[in-house]
Amino acid sequence: MKVTKKELEKSQIEVTIELSLEEFKPYIEKGALKVSEKVKIEGFRPGKVPYDVLKQKIGEMTILEEAAHIAIMKTVDDIIEKETAPRQPVGQPSVNITKLAPGNPLEYKVTLALLPMIEIGEYKGLKLKVQEAKIDKKDLELALQDLREARAQEKLVDREIKDGDKALVDVDLFLSKVPIEDGNHKNLPIKVGKDYFVPGFDKNLLGLKKGDTKEFSLVYPKKHHRQNLADKKVDFKIKINDVYEIVKPELDDKFAAQFQLKNIEELNKALEENLLNEKKRKTDLKNESEMIAAIVAKTKFGDFPDVLVDNESNNLMSELEENIIRQGGKFEDYLKHLNKSRNELMLEMMPNAIKRVKSALIIREIAIREEIAPTDKEIEEKIKQLKEQYQGQDNILKMFEEAGYRSYLKNILTNEKVIEKLKEWNYANTGNQQKS
Repeated sequence: MKVTKKELEKSQIEVTIELSLEEFKPYIEKGALKVSEKVKIEGFRPGKVPYDVLKQKIGEMTILEEAAHIAIMKTVDDIIEKETAPRQPVGQPSVNITKLAPGNPLEYKVTLALLPMIEIGEYKGLKLKVQEAKIDKKDLELALQDLREARAQEKLVDREIKDGDKALVDVDLFLSKVPIEDGNHKNLPIKVGKDYFVPGFDKNLLGLKKGDTKEFSLVYPKKHHRQNLADKKVDFKIKINDVYEIVKPELDDKFAAQFQLKNIEELNKALEENLLNEKKRKTDLKNESEMIAAIVAKTKFGDFPDVLVDNESNNLMSELEENIIRQGGKFEDYLKHLNKSRNELMLEMMPNAIKRVKSALIIREIAIREEIAPTDKEIEEKIKQLKEQYQGQDNILKMFEEAGYRSYLKNILTNEKVIEKLKEWNYANTGNQQKS
């Protein structure tokens, strides 16, 4: 078997494989057998048709094509493994038969992308300063107000709109006296005191009552998400349909009891603890991101294959879409809100995709160099924890038994171990933050 390798741009290689006629003959026999099992030829049982008869009835190329398929399936994996080592292939290889004719060798070419080569810089002793997680009195006050708003009741009133009220409003938007596409809204809920549409819109509702109409104009911000309206004067016609007073509960022991707590002091303490934990989580992620960025800045990367960046961009898009759906929204409405197509948003995500690819490559390289990996026992313990967590959810429990999931979990745990070691090596100030 003759194998030649050619380096291509963007971390791709092309491998040409040639099987001599003698090497190809056993596969021709297997191909003929497989084809003969599928065709019906009078006077012969399936799988027992002589080669010459089979060739005459269906054509020799049909046999050779089946033989080539069998030969490629049998040889390609070992060749890829040998020719790509120690680098790792990315995505699915492209396989093309380049020579196939009676009485000739079989030749096929495999084109595949590889993880790019990297020259990793310093990743120990960087003496990075850790940002500590803190919350202040204002954070707690805002969280308490959010809780009050979440438990507030709406009371229909027959009076003028005041700050803090909610109004159901018909709204029509015009640009140079021409109705704006998607600029017509019926019974739109507007909370006065919360900027809606454009800063200053809700203030124009103050003093109006049910049945009142009003026309006014506002200039949209220069960086508004609706680019066709940015920095332009927009005319509004509104009609007030209903007015609701928002009645917020008092911050007292009765309010705390709604959260199964004895008094307002316990509520404050529990809320403060939750806020601090969430702040720690976000701060820790920020510290980790800055640490990886510092290592990325000291590292040289080879060219990225398109498939690597495209896959990560698709991952980012899927994560965003799932998050919007989880919050009860529709991704199509989100795109409409941004006034962007899916492809335009994907293009905007490209820099973040490249950033994530670089981070993943660095973590992988450090894991290999430092021989960091979870033990079989740690993997089993994690699977056990997950099974307890998702007890009764059969579809998820079944996933834990799949062979591919174990590899996925091993990769996740390896990444976590690398991050923890990097914190240990590089944080100048240690403490609760790096352990959180």
